Amino acid sequence: MGAGHAHRLYRPGHSPVHALPPHTKLAAVFCFVLVVVSTPREAMWAFGVYAVLLGVVAYASRVPLPFLLKRLLIEVPFVAFAVLMPFVAEGERVDVLGMSLSVNGLWGAWNVLAKGTLGVAASVLLASTTELRSLLLGLQRLKLPPLLVQIASFMIRYGDVITDEMRRMKIARESRGFEARGVRQWGVLAKSAGALFIRSYERGERVHLAMVSRGYAGSMPVIDEVTASRAQWTYAFALPGAALVVCVLGWML
Repeated sequence: MGAGHAHRLYRPGHSPVHALPPHTKLAAVFCFVLVVVSTPREAMWAFGVYAVLLGVVAYASRVPLPFLLKRLLIEVPFVAFAVLMPFVAEGERVDVLGMSLSVNGLWGAWNVLAKGTLGVAASVLLASTTELRSLLLGLQRLKLPPLLVQIASFMIRYGDVITDEMRRMKIARESRGFEARGVRQWGVLAKSAGALFIRSYERGERVHLAMVSRGYAGSMPVIDEVTASRAQWTYAFALPGAALVVCVLGWML
């Protein structure tokens, strides 16, 4: 984890949220999501307050709204599932715009949409203000098993390596006049997939041998010791702390 690593979700900046240590942001987002999930679905006003709190965080981190909304599109499959719930769920029915919908299905759809959207938005804000390398260091600081941190680190790096290899192979095919127009071209694509697997496996072996020759014995060296002050922890937990108050009021009211 010694080398820097950028990702498309990250938006460079110098906001107070960017400056927070990664493990404080990870813990804050985790606690915020737990609070959101624990909120009763009937307390609809509470989810509006959660959205306002995330809006404040987005404003403080200077993440533009279009940037955030574009990355929320990853939630589309869950939205499709939620839309189907009122039609397929059983129980008491109610007529809405001439359609017979399940009451339990409507509540379930609202529950999935509200909590899922807030969770995804919080995760996107975390990724937008924290580099991948910092996230891995934060997980390590939070005492996540070192083996899991290493697996995540290797997955991120080799994911980019494989993607780049796929891009080069695609350019090579197109430079030779290949175009995937139908079933007849599937054989070429299958051979390309096999060649990609072999190349990736061989590269992985070479990288492992290079790591062993440099003294790798199952653990990665920690180059940056990330620490956080009490003020930084307090600042980071302002979001889940305020959300917890809203959640308690949601159960009481």
